[in-house]
Amino acid sequence: MRRLISSGSQFETEIGYSRAVVDGDWVFVSGTTGFDYAAKTISEDVAEQAEQTLKNIGWALEEAGASFVDIVRANYVLPKAEDFPACWPVLRKYFGEVRPASMMIVAGLADPRMKIEIEVTARKRG
Repeated sequence: MRRLISSGSQFETEIGYSRAVVDGDWVFVSGTTGFDYAAKTISEDVAEQAEQTLKNIGWALEEAGASFVDIVRANYVLPKAEDFPACWPVLRKYFGEVRPASMMIVAGLADPRMKIEIEVTARKRG
């Protein structure tokens, strides 16, 4: 069974994607950034953006009936490779025990305020 999870973003409709897709036991969370949707803000600090990004991902996982312990893969995209080490303590906080397969890519992001984007795949453990 396939279920789409929406954050309510207008871009999901305009572009044609979902915040997350649940397909059976699998949960695919789209690339997520550090916007605080409640406050309509984004920090200038990359570590704070990483923290907010993971809070946003946590919301999507919860909606899907999963959690961080279910994550099997994480992909990180940063415009500046030198910003990645500043994110490591935050990533370790969320993934230190889970230790998903992961990779980091250096690439431009859609908005110049964005300093990190994270995509995860999870498999619910029942």
